[in-house]
Amino acid sequence: MPRHVLIVEDEENIVESLSFLLEREGFEVTSVLDGAQALDRIEEGHPDLLILDVMLPGIDGFEILRTIRANAALKALPVVMLTAKMQQQDRRTAEAIGVNAFVTKPFSNAEVVSIVKSLAP
Repeated sequence: MPRHVLIVEDEENIVESLSFLLEREGFEVTSVLDGAQALDRIEEGHPDLLILDVMLPGIDGFEILRTIRANAALKALPVVMLTAKMQQQDRRTAEAIGVNAFVTKPFSNAEVVSIVKSLAP
């Protein structure tokens, strides 16, 4: 059974790129474009890994991560934060909440694939 990755990202070109890369590696990929949809999709779709943008319409990535880490059923879900911002405060905030990995845009395709492979069960 393929491992399921949910991408929560509002830039469609990034979703397409990540989907292509990960599907080529054998992952099943679904996506949503805003934070409000993300929480519903996580609970109903039970992904094996989440790629989460920080800046999203509706609910931002930090709040989604807080919600996941506060939910006993989702607490162990691996989360990779993806952001265009290279601010140390964003990294510290994500790490304090419990992110598994942090990737800055623009990203290396090989780096993202490697991180996902290392974290997906």
